Amino acid sequence: MTSQPPKAPPLYPKTHLLAASGIAALLSLALLVFPSSEVEAKRTTLNLELETPAEQLTQDQDAAELTQATNEATPSPFAQIEQQDNPVAKVEEDKAPSHREVVVSKGDTLSTLFAKVGLPATSVHEILASDKQAKQFSQLKHGQKLEFEMGPDGQLNNLHSQVSDLETITLSKSAKGYTFRRVTTLPVVRSAYVHGVISSSLSASGQRAGLPHSMTMEMAKVFGYDIDFAQDIRPGDQFEVIYEQKVANGKTVGTGNILSARFTNRGKTYTAVRYTNKQGVSNYYTADGSSMRKAFIRTPVDFARISSRFSSGRKHPILNKIRAHKGVDYAAPRGTPIKAAGDGKVLLAGRRGGYGNTVIIQHGNTYRTLYGHMQGFAKGIKTGGSVKQGQVIGFIGTTGLSTGPHLHYEFQVNGVHVDPLGQKLPMADPIAKAERTRFLQQSQPLMARMNQEKATLLASSKR
Repeated sequence: MTSQPPKAPPLYPKTHLLAASGIAALLSLALLVFPSSEVEAKRTTLNLELETPAEQLTQDQDAAELTQATNEATPSPFAQIEQQDNPVAKVEEDKAPSHREVVVSKGDTLSTLFAKVGLPATSVHEILASDKQAKQFSQLKHGQKLEFEMGPDGQLNNLHSQVSDLETITLSKSAKGYTFRRVTTLPVVRSAYVHGVISSSLSASGQRAGLPHSMTMEMAKVFGYDIDFAQDIRPGDQFEVIYEQKVANGKTVGTGNILSARFTNRGKTYTAVRYTNKQGVSNYYTADGSSMRKAFIRTPVDFARISSRFSSGRKHPILNKIRAHKGVDYAAPRGTPIKAAGDGKVLLAGRRGGYGNTVIIQHGNTYRTLYGHMQGFAKGIKTGGSVKQGQVIGFIGTTGLSTGPHLHYEFQVNGVHVDPLGQKLPMADPIAKAERTRFLQQSQPLMARMNQEKATLLASSKR
């Protein structure tokens, strides 16, 4: 007979096989009870291995430990629901400090804003009475934002608002009530360069170039002794300006003075540099130190239109007969400011026949100017008073024999009427010899920068 080979002994003890069967049954049950994502999670936390016979545990111990591990890895769904519905957790969340923001709209008061965040009207009186400066919170501006920090008890802990680009105000709760605090940011002053080309009006060209309107007006004032911006500028004229720019928190918040400027009008270039002498007096000079300032400004009304020129044979629009027009008419909207052409004494500030409301100024012994058809006089302008060059003396109107709002402007030299547009104006004093070196040390770097900036612009435009 052929002998049968002996049967191979089982690889694992019977107790291990029973334990494995129990584990498989428990895992099958878990798949039925829990979502697949939870089972995946359990797979990462349970590492079930079959021990060797020398380290084996009893079947009851295996089952007990497996049950404990499963319970620890997967909390009861009912336990999760109980935790979510726990009222203690809700109270803790409700007691957390909260931040509220409101924006001031038309008709809003501090009381209405407090009501929007759930604070009673009594809180307003309490806060305003807590500090003398706290009343500044009641000076609201449309679009202003107020930030409220509420405590766990629903009371106001902190009130904060930014009233401008450079200023914030805050009320903070303390043991004695509320404490007011104002924080003012000092802007950094830096210089900015702008280049523009005239295509229509100076104002529109300045805006297109990125020059603030205030700086455009200042530039016109600086060059107003040499250029009549009502009649002289032409398309293609160019300007360059280096001016002070105020910056805070990365944002431009204002402008300062024009440091230097160039204006090319009809092919002729005028240059201006700001210089403050040792006595603290600031004026504009040409690059070589000659004064930009003259005894008279060329145009007493900014950006006005010349409606009638100096003439000896003009037909009067109202009297309908030939009468010499001994001045220049500047048409502009009613109420436009009129400036004194130079320093002087006011000989008349009142009515004068067909001129209507009139101001006459005597400038020294030689010159006299007249301003007619005014709507009214500026505050402080009266007969016998004194005025400074550029000072507002009145406003455009239609008083007297006038067909529309305009200024009638006359210029006399030793009692003789001359054409204001053709009169050569006397110069002011140049830089003093003692300060010339100091002036050049300031002006030359500014001129060099303008040259460099313009060269860079020209190079980039050719690419």
